[in-house]
Amino acid sequence: MNQDETYMRLALAEAQKAFDLGEVPIGAILVDRNGGIIFSGHNMRESWHDATAHAEMIVIQEACKQLKRWRLTGTTLYVTIEPCPMCAGALVMSRIDRIVYGGLDYKAGAAESVFNIVDNAALNHQLQVTAGVLSDECSAIMKTFFRQRREMNKQEKKAR
Repeated sequence: MNQDETYMRLALAEAQKAFDLGEVPIGAILVDRNGGIIFSGHNMRESWHDATAHAEMIVIQEACKQLKRWRLTGTTLYVTIEPCPMCAGALVMSRIDRIVYGGLDYKAGAAESVFNIVDNAALNHQLQVTAGVLSDECSAIMKTFFRQRREMNKQEKKAR
């Protein structure tokens, strides 16, 4: 197993925590250039009633607090699913060097699927991108979550 897969497995463990809480199962890990984990987190949007409580946003905010700086140069963010436009913008603004993600997001992906914010030459910072790390596992947890959610919604409608 290579280093990217090792960290992505940790991000998947964070995604499982979100899944267990009824949150969309996305996990993220921020790693420094020496391989040390700065912060890890998962989606908390439903629990916190906060549209911005995506895994990436939480990790970026907490890392900035811990490091006492907003520039996160020399770091790599691992996230289970391609970031949305909000998160991709935060990655650029925080000057993270590299993003590694698992599954593509064909509805709102902002690293290649729908938009390309993280490597846009018009912006003042571009990230190195590695896509598709453990993509099957990263996509599977999302598919399972939404399949279960659809089934629950069907059962609730029948009960009415």
